[in-house]
Amino acid sequence: MKNIPRIFIDSDIKPGDIISATRDVAHYLGHVMRTNECRVFGGGDEFVAKLTDDGKNLVVGDKTPHSDPSNDVTLYFAPIKRVDDLVNMVTQMGVARLVPVITERTVAHHVNWTRIKKIAIESAEQSNRNSVPEITEPIPFVKLDLKNIAFADERTAYGAPSNSEIPSNIKSILVGPEGGFSDAEFAALDNAGAVPVTLGKTILRAELAAVIATEKIIK
Repeated sequence: MKNIPRIFIDSDIKPGDIISATRDVAHYLGHVMRTNECRVFGGGDEFVAKLTDDGKNLVVGDKTPHSDPSNDVTLYFAPIKRVDDLVNMVTQMGVARLVPVITERTVAHHVNWTRIKKIAIESAEQSNRNSVPEITEPIPFVKLDLKNIAFADERTAYGAPSNSEIPSNIKSILVGPEGGFSDAEFAALDNAGAVPVTLGKTILRAELAAVIATEKIIK
């Protein structure tokens, strides 16, 4: 199968549109991929497109039959040191929304979210999605609605009862920081009826925990 480059367009797209190509896009298509053909996508749809000979514009053609493989899962996560890896991986898994949550033990407070959004775009382009996950502004844990949410429960690794089933109506999951949730946060989750989900009997790195938790809720 021919590897056709895919370019995210952050606006409505329709056949016949002429879209200004950034210098990076023109360089990528013309000098890295050595082609003027590509696919442009956004909002769940994908279209064929060509780079003009002068490298200044993308001319949009017909819509392709490719449907968006993304899902409607929301991942709430505490920002971590390797948040770029976390966002890269869960974007590839099709997550629709990413909501940073500042917990008591969150240590990564100064994340370059502009850079992280670029990583999400690149991951969407490479993973055959027709959409890029929404990344919201960070919110404090105390502002989070803990109803109808599942959470990665590392207490299983210390002997707590395990639970791997997530009700089909729950489409949101919360993953804590490197140091885990605090006792007060666990109490808040338990009291609100949030669904605890075991990720196994070992302590996982936060970015791996996010991937496994996401896989469980997608299923």
